[in-house]
Amino acid sequence: MRDKSHLEQIERWAKFCKNNPEKWKSKLKPFLDSQILIARRFYKNLLKTPGGKEKIKRLLKIYASQS
Repeated sequence: MRDKSHLEQIERWAKFCKNNPEKWKSKLKPFLDSQILIARRFYKNLLKTPGGKEKIKRLLKIYASQS
């Protein structure tokens, strides 16, 4: 279980996001965009490998079972 300071940090971040939507979006957008690009590149490269399509299907199946 997380400690009280972790919960306080989450609450501060939530308040900041609520009160400053443009600020947090501009700070987080480059990070999120890069994560999406990296994931796309990973899947594209995986498709080029032997059995890549099957590996992607297994990864997606694992992901779906965890959510």
